[in-house]
Amino acid sequence: MPPEALANILRELPLRVATAVPDDLLEAWFAPGAGMDPLSEEAKAAAAEFGWRFECEFKHYPDRMEGVFWKWVPAI
Repeated sequence: MPPEALANILRELPLRVATAVPDDLLEAWFAPGAGMDPLSEEAKAAAAEFGWRFECEFKHYPDRMEGVFWKWVPAI
């Protein structure tokens, strides 16, 4: 389970600003024990679902070994 601090960050995240989370934390928080080389599909899906609770999108960048949450801005 992700820490409450991440929920607070996503709740307060301004539009067009992102926050990045490294793969090891994504795995530990969203799919412990699933393995992270590469990051598990379970962790990616759980992170995306968590982000939606705060109106944030989520994308995983395997080359950077991190996932990014951001608030989508319509019409840009």
